[in-house]
Amino acid sequence: MQDAIAVINAGSSSIKFAVFDEQGSVLQRVLAGSIRDIGTSSPRFIVKNVAGKILDSKQWEEGALLSQEDATAFLFEMLPAQLKGHRLRAIGHRVVHGGEHYLAPVRVDAEVLSALEALIPLAPLHQPHNLALIRTLLATTPGLPQIACFDTAFHHTQSSIERAFALPRDITERGVRRYGFHGLSYEYIASVMVQRDPKLAGRVVVLHLGNGASMCAMQDGKSVSSTMGFTALDGLPMGTRCGTLDPGVVLYLMDALKMNPGQVESVLYQQSGLLGVSGISSDMRTLEASDTPHARDAIDLFIHSIKRQLGALAATLGGLDGIVFTAGIGENSALVRERVCLDAAWLGVELDQAANRAGVGQITTASSAVSAWIIPTDEEAVIAEQTRRVIAAA
Repeated sequence: MQDAIAVINAGSSSIKFAVFDEQGSVLQRVLAGSIRDIGTSSPRFIVKNVAGKILDSKQWEEGALLSQEDATAFLFEMLPAQLKGHRLRAIGHRVVHGGEHYLAPVRVDAEVLSALEALIPLAPLHQPHNLALIRTLLATTPGLPQIACFDTAFHHTQSSIERAFALPRDITERGVRRYGFHGLSYEYIASVMVQRDPKLAGRVVVLHLGNGASMCAMQDGKSVSSTMGFTALDGLPMGTRCGTLDPGVVLYLMDALKMNPGQVESVLYQQSGLLGVSGISSDMRTLEASDTPHARDAIDLFIHSIKRQLGALAATLGGLDGIVFTAGIGENSALVRERVCLDAAWLGVELDQAANRAGVGQITTASSAVSAWIIPTDEEAVIAEQTRRVIAAA
């Protein structure tokens, strides 16, 4: 029987999963799927093989409310039928925040789980759901290793100055510093980008542009600086998150508008970003299709923020050799890529319009001093590999 590793990314309303076959030194994805709309009136499940063929699916009846515990139970009732000839060896989990101490993947036990739960205030949208599923599986399958893989860990190579805020030291020493996120995505890009272009071994800015969006400056494939900081709220405006904000705005919301902390959190995390500016949607595809002025404002602000951050990150690196676009918007929005590249002409980026419209590979001309690329990310592959390493070292 062949060993297999499952990868799980649990969110507030979805559980995404994949299974990898361990074939010697090679991990091969054999299936992937999701349970979506958890907690809503019409949850749905689907699983596909690597060729995209649907292996199984389910649409719950209208009005059915599926809890995350119910979804987890369903998933592990379903998996054995899909894992014919495979023995599940371990499960790797995406965990958004590892804090100051977890700089590498780790097997989760009660002590580790408690330490990670203490970090929930730093990632309130993600950490509770990441950990809830792990807690359930520790109770229901205690012999099956659960490995936490952290979005913050990739950025531990940043300098102490890069990580610091200008706050009193007693606050800094409590862990109030810049962490950076989307590290699993950045680790994957760092592992493959030199295969595309040897120059990408140098000074590169990777743009992870999705519903959550950030940028990372890399030197020799290691994180030097990131637009996200203490929480995943900082940096670029995102689908529903505000991005970089004068701290005085928070004081204003609390003092002048009499908002309590929960209301402020809701505004900054769930009502802002593309959704807040447009008043229409958090989805870039919807905004690009809209002819309303507020939709254009949202796109313009998003791109302007990228322009400012790109200049800052290039300055941090002391120059620029390459740009990589990844994640949902980065991989699929020709408009965003075009405008970002045109704005970066002063850095030496020369866009190839036809290549950009094609949406594959290099999107700059052969003579461009700075190359720009589209590279699809694969966080699941990184989690699977990290999980295998932890199990092998046990």
